[in-house]
Amino acid sequence: MKFGVSMFCTDRSAAPGEVAAAIEARGFDSYWISEHSHIPLREPHPFTGFDPRTYAAMLDPFVALTAAAAATQRIMLGTAITLIIQRDTINCAKSVASVDHLSGGRMLFGIGAGWNQAEMEDHGTDPSTRFRLMRERVEAMKVLWSEEVASYSGRMVQFEDCHMWPKPVQKPNPPVYIAGSGPNILKRVVRYGDGWLPVVPPSADDEMKGRVTPIDEFAEMVPQLKELAEAAGRPMPGISVMGAAPTEDNIARCCELGVERMILGAMPAPLDEALEQLENLRAQVVEAGAKPGEDGLLCV
Repeated sequence: MKFGVSMFCTDRSAAPGEVAAAIEARGFDSYWISEHSHIPLREPHPFTGFDPRTYAAMLDPFVALTAAAAATQRIMLGTAITLIIQRDTINCAKSVASVDHLSGGRMLFGIGAGWNQAEMEDHGTDPSTRFRLMRERVEAMKVLWSEEVASYSGRMVQFEDCHMWPKPVQKPNPPVYIAGSGPNILKRVVRYGDGWLPVVPPSADDEMKGRVTPIDEFAEMVPQLKELAEAAGRPMPGISVMGAAPTEDNIARCCELGVERMILGAMPAPLDEALEQLENLRAQVVEAGAKPGEDGLLCV
């Protein structure tokens, strides 16, 4: 199992190239960036600790990841997550393929259906049908990425025969990690995803239920995911987890469950503070038993 870092990229935090280079230098395997286009003011703050200034200030993730790609050589570059339901299908497919092309095949496409209903409504998305829209957009993007002549006919996404280049370096496509929790997430992952991207805290209070997957619940769901994949004739999807502290117990448990990557959270901050956070995260991982592999990446 390897270790990545997730940090919001805003107009008041360290530049994405600076953060990415520091992440790579410290042996982490990936850098993950979040997305919100804007924060409408007509709804109350959704959960404790929500900072609308930070959420509304996120850089476009594909622009930020392009800067990160230019500053690094080997780390993977992920979105955690892209709000795919708020983006045009063809333009989003082009952005993902462009980052994968420019980075030499290092794009990891984490997606989700979102939680801020006012935000998605401003993009013309009906919250009640967003999960169908997410599925159709992923299916359509995979056609655009893999077919020389692409077309798609869904209930919500349609386009006739067309060309689109560049194709992604990764074949048949950059891995699509679907974020989410709840009873239907595993079905979605198996049906049209390549991996699962859950938030796995120790527990969940009432305001976070349905948004996260507590560690005990996660441990029960991993075998279910394997069973669903086998029944569908698909390989076991990859799993990268967010929200779990890098303790020895958590790392051991994730390894036992076959988790490929633990993504550690850092707060958006100026460069000196960001570097201090990365040093602390590396120290925690090493103290919990991680060591650099032959490729220099921290792993257990």
